[in-house]
Order: sequence, then C-alpha cells, then structure tokens
Amino acid sequence: MQVPLITVGILSGKEIEFSFPIKFSSSVGTEISGTQKAIYQNGKIQWQEKEYDELSFIPPQNAPAFFELKDVTIGINFHWERKEVQKFKGELKIIVEGEQLTAINVISIEEYLISVISSEMSATASLELLKAHAVISRSWLVNKLRVENGELRVTLQPDSAAHSQLSILNSQLIKWYDHEAHKNFDVCADDHCQRYQGITRASTPQAIEAVSATRGEVLMYKGAICDARFSKCCGGAFEEFQNCWENVKHPYLIRQRDSKTEKQLPDLTIEAEADKWIRTSPVAFCNTQDKKILSQVLNNYDQETADFYRWKVSYSQQELSELIHQRSGIDFGQIIDLIPVERGTSGRLVRLKIVGTLRTLIIGKELEIRRTLSTSHLYSSAFVVDKEYGDELPSRFILTGAGWGHGVGLCQIGAAVMGEQGYKYEEILSHYYPGSTLEKQYK
Repeated sequence: MQVPLITVGILSGKEIEFSFPIKFSSSVGTEISGTQKAIYQNGKIQWQEKEYDELSFIPPQNAPAFFELKDVTIGINFHWERKEVQKFKGELKIIVEGEQLTAINVISIEEYLISVISSEMSATASLELLKAHAVISRSWLVNKLRVENGELRVTLQPDSAAHSQLSILNSQLIKWYDHEAHKNFDVCADDHCQRYQGITRASTPQAIEAVSATRGEVLMYKGAICDARFSKCCGGAFEEFQNCWENVKHPYLIRQRDSKTEKQLPDLTIEAEADKWIRTSPVAFCNTQDKKILSQVLNNYDQETADFYRWKVSYSQQELSELIHQRSGIDFGQIIDLIPVERGTSGRLVRLKIVGTLRTLIIGKELEIRRTLSTSHLYSSAFVVDKEYGDELPSRFILTGAGWGHGVGLCQIGAAVMGEQGYKYEEILSHYYPGSTLEKQYK
C-alpha cells in the first residue's frame, strides 16, 4: 500500500495571498507562478478576474517545489500567537467555507510528519525523541482516520467533535474540549490538532531520519490504535484521560510518576498531597533547567516561557474579577475565593469553585479552568492559591502551579531528557504509554 495523502487546513479569511517560486499547474488548465491573491465574493472564489467554486495548484513532478502562504496565524489564542509567511510542499487547494476562503495543503502523511515533529519542537532534538514523536504524531492522526481503498477518510467517533457538557442547574459549568472533526479537511495546522508549519522551519536530516526509521509505525493497545496525547510538561506526574476529556479511561494513559529512579507518587487527588507536590520541586525527567535540552525541544517562541515545571501568576482583586467576567461571560462580582473541588492524578484541577460577591459557580474541566483564569491559557490547571488581604476581601491572588499543558501521555520535555540520557524511542514510548506496543500500518 502506498503512503496515504491527507488534507491540512492552513488558514481561512476573506482574502488569501499565496505565491509560487516556480510554475505550478492550476485545476483550470493554466500554469502559474509568482504572487497571487484569491478573494471571497458572493459564495465564490474570485481569482484573476474569474469566479470558481474550488481551485487547486499542483507542483511539477520530480522538482523541489513549494508554495508560500502569507499571514498564517500560529498559536491561536495562546500567549505566543503571531502571523508568519509559511512555506509548504505538495498541493495547494482553496475552497469556500461559510463566508470565507480556506487554504488546504494536500500532502503525504510521512511528509506531514517531518514538518510536525519539526514544528512541535526543534528538529535538532535527539534522534530517539524525534522517533518517539513521529510515532505518536502518526498514531494520533491515524487514530482519527481509517484506511479505506488506499485513501484516508475521516472516522467520526462518539463525541469526537469539540464536546462540552454543561450543568448549571447544580451551580456547575463543566466543559471539556476535544479535537473537532473538521468537515472539509482531515486536520488543521495549529495546536488544536498538531502544529504543522510545512517547510517554514528547516527539517534537519535527523528529523527526516526519525520519520523514515519509524515509517508506518503506530502505537497499539489490544488491537486498537492508541489515542496518543502529548503535552509540553507534565509537571512530574501523568494525568489520566478522563480527567481532561470525556469519561473514558484508557489503560495506557494512567497515573504514574515521570521518573525511573523515583517510583512512588503521592495521591495527588488529595488536596494536602497536591499542595505539597506543587509547592516543591520533586525529581522527574521534566524537572530540568538544561538550556541545551530545552533549546532542542522548544522553538524560539516556546523558549519565551522560562518557567514551566513550577511557575507563579499573580492577580490583583480587580484584575482577577475583570478577567473571570471577561473570559467566562459571567459576572461573579468581586472574587472572594478560588476553592479546589476535585483534582486529577497529576494534581491538575478537574473542578474549581469560584466564589464571588454576586454568585458562586463550580467550573471544569482543566482547559475551561485554564481559559477562565488567563487572557490566553494558564500553563496548567495544577495550581494552588494563596490570598493577600487588604480589607475584608482578598486584595491579591497568587497562583503557584506545575507543568505546561494537560499532562496526558507523552511529556515532551521529559521525553527530551530521556533521549539525552540514552533511552531508545521504544523505551520512551513504553514509559509514557504503559502496556502499548508498536505496529507497522503500512510500508
């Protein structure tokens, strides 16, 4: 079986500016090069003074060709959000979605993966880390798709769309967000799915070798492809799937300490244990300040965040009450307290009670908590709260936290340390996905 092609949604807008350094063939029978602009108008694509329902631009065969897209947003709604000119191999497709245009890249899974592991982290990371990430990125993608007649087609699983559960009757607002099933392409290019930035960031021979060496390999558990989640930094302990998303327990995404030397992990669902864990700096693979390792794992914009294993955020009373009102759309009045209600296996909050002068509400799960307590996303929901008082109400709230991201599955920084310490990619994967096995899906 040949390597399947996938479609990646790159950007959307009323106008899309793109360019071809060498001639590409268009779906309307012309050859085109140079800078181009497509404009949305009355449900159609307007390009070169004509209207189309869909356009494709195909690179010449056996030539090192790429196309460029202007104003691609990366890190959408995160603290590193910015726009870039990005370069992509493969075919460019432009379609109409709603009342705007969407640019789609058609590319093979293996070419896609070379970019993903170079976009998710520095392509200069250790070979074993890059191999591990190639496997989990491939597993994540193939888990969302099924092979049918040599082509990849979307498999819609229960609750695979961005899912939320709301329960305000019991003074609770509980939401979780999962990867949305895109209608017109397989995956998007940002953190919502997996970071994919084409050939914008140079892929080193090591990144190419990592994908080639693991070609077609995915993680399996009892005959099914694993839902191979990953985050930047677990904070020393793994979170379990059901505490972040729907109430499904995956046996390979379980409670464990991010260490081979220290096996014991306190019960971080107990508040006193979580408080102690978060306020200290326990031994873990991801507990590192090694700039060489971090520079291998983190892109330049990720390195703008220096503290990730343990961190602090401070809000004045006014800042916090305005922030929560703005982010949740609910006016709590002045904030009296933030009270932990339920924690997961990594100490991450699953439910948090917000007590205000106007109302009290329990919110969750972890991403909803992170979204509510930050202008972008709080690094994680594994935090404890200290209050400073002026008058009767707290004048300041200090959040002391652990980790970066949801903490489920592979911890990128921990895996980077393992790679530097000589662990093979199979060992890295078995550490973060206990009980899983490797299997080749295609050659």
